Amino acid sequence: MDTYRELCMGVPKEYESLRASAHRFAKEVMRPAAIELDRMADPKDVIAPDSPLRRVLKQAYGLGYHVAGIPVAMGGLGLDPLATHILHEELAWGSVDLALAIGCSGFPFFVAASSGNPDLYETFVKPYVEDREAAFIGCWAITEPNHGSDHIMVGTPEYHDPKVKGEVVARLDGDSYVIKGQKSSWVSNGTIATHAALYLRIASKSAHAPAGMSGGGVAVVPLNLPGVSKGKPLNKLGQRALNQGEIFFDNVRIPRHYMVVNSDTYEQHTMATLTGANGGMSTAFTGLARAAYEAALDYSKERIQGGHPICEHQLVQKHLFEMFTKVEACRALSRAVTVYNSSSGTPSLQHAIAAKTFCTQAAFEVTSDALQIFGGNGLSKEYPIEKMFRDARASLIEDGTNDVLSLAGARHILVESNGHAHA
Repeated sequence: MDTYRELCMGVPKEYESLRASAHRFAKEVMRPAAIELDRMADPKDVIAPDSPLRRVLKQAYGLGYHVAGIPVAMGGLGLDPLATHILHEELAWGSVDLALAIGCSGFPFFVAASSGNPDLYETFVKPYVEDREAAFIGCWAITEPNHGSDHIMVGTPEYHDPKVKGEVVARLDGDSYVIKGQKSSWVSNGTIATHAALYLRIASKSAHAPAGMSGGGVAVVPLNLPGVSKGKPLNKLGQRALNQGEIFFDNVRIPRHYMVVNSDTYEQHTMATLTGANGGMSTAFTGLARAAYEAALDYSKERIQGGHPICEHQLVQKHLFEMFTKVEACRALSRAVTVYNSSSGTPSLQHAIAAKTFCTQAAFEVTSDALQIFGGNGLSKEYPIEKMFRDARASLIEDGTNDVLSLAGARHILVESNGHAHA
């Protein structure tokens, strides 16, 4: 049962058509494929050439979902922030792991587009925008074996500690950068990606160079270059349709202009990226929470206990209403943050973090309550709810653990309340 009700009276009618088509794709294509991928014992089978993953990506690209926010003049769908939120909630309703894979696919190409460099546009952006075969797949390569959430603690003293440094290093060599180091097994799309938005440390002999994690840069790196290798796909608890894996860089040489973000602008870029990524996570897990709630609602009408459908029992009704409330709260917060931060000249990082931490925690609670309503059947792989529960649990850790993100959000609240600009 689709419980979605649009409470915003000013939403254009054509957005309902977008939502309906995305919902159909999520229901008929994404969800069955995600269940099939989840049941594959070997993660190598998930990324095989004939895998359902490849089929879903190709169909999503064919519909233009990979370039939803890119202007029509550049070959994208040209969706505004509200329409983009509606689209991504529906995709995640069908399969949050596949929705995240589609969302990550554009990361390096959007970074290249932000550079304003016409060569990077022709080399990277244009082929991606025109791609309808999922031949170009991007990844966000930031997490490292010894660095995870600390990459995003922008504005804290620890972020500028010279003893805390990124493990992937780029050294300038004439008109090139030479890159060496390793990204961890948690890089989304890592083992299937053709390109990476690579977050790294730029080596510098200058005494005035930014210290610690703030002394970074972002390069667009084709992953077919000499010196690039990949680890095996990660075997994990949830979100098994979202491929993740290590990437190694052994003296990989890139042209100097592929370094889109340098140390001078790295901190500002990281804040903007974190703002957008947190908003995206809040949208995706709103979709997952709704999927779990709707599954529990439907099941409660069918399951008979004590001579009545369990939806007639008051305790079940209480759980259902609490789940409903959390889903609606997730949509309201995630949508408001997405629209504001995409439209405002001064995006709010603390609001984005609030949306991410609230919506992922709510999704975990809703999927847990849904599993409880299913009872013993909720533990069975014959029903989709146990997968949703596992998928939701991962969200409390990915893209920054909720605990660390909360500290970063509190830091920004305190800075603003003291009347200072963001550190």
